[in-house]
Amino acid sequence: MKNTKTIVGVGLMTALVVVLSIVSMNIKFGPFTITLALTPIVVGGALYGWKAGGWLGFVFGCMTLFDAAAFFAINVPLTVVLCLAKGTLCGIAAALVYKLLARFNGIVASVAAAVAAPVVNTGVFLLGCTAFFLDTIKAWGEAAGFKNVFTYYIVGFVGTNFLVELGVAIVLISAVIRIINLAPSKAHA
Repeated sequence: MKNTKTIVGVGLMTALVVVLSIVSMNIKFGPFTITLALTPIVVGGALYGWKAGGWLGFVFGCMTLFDAAAFFAINVPLTVVLCLAKGTLCGIAAALVYKLLARFNGIVASVAAAVAAPVVNTGVFLLGCTAFFLDTIKAWGEAAGFKNVFTYYIVGFVGTNFLVELGVAIVLISAVIRIINLAPSKAHA
């Protein structure tokens, strides 16, 4: 019975990741879309563990490939690796943060997991951009009037996007906490 509930729960969270990814492709702050799909990733990881979080993040990474045209023009394999890695790692990180803190305080665990997802998602994206696409991003920054690539990263490239994603995660945290609290306690294992 537990396996059936897990399969159904992860399936529902997967569908939410896909639907929210499609919806959010039309919501842009700066050059990128905001990520609404982090909430089901956090919830799924908290309820069903790090493997579910990783799977949900992987699905999210697959969905981000539909919005990565600028990077595909530079290098297709590295774009695929970066999109899949950032998504998968944000799901795993959120699930592990939740599991680590849940034994002490469920609310703190939920908030920390909801914050970890956008931090890891954006952090891995920035690290990948620096490692794989720095020359192109420098050129984009210069074209936008920035003299320093790191200022461009924060102000023009992903800064606003990250703050919106973090804000969405914090606003939705009460819903995340309620969903997690409604689940049977054995699902947290």
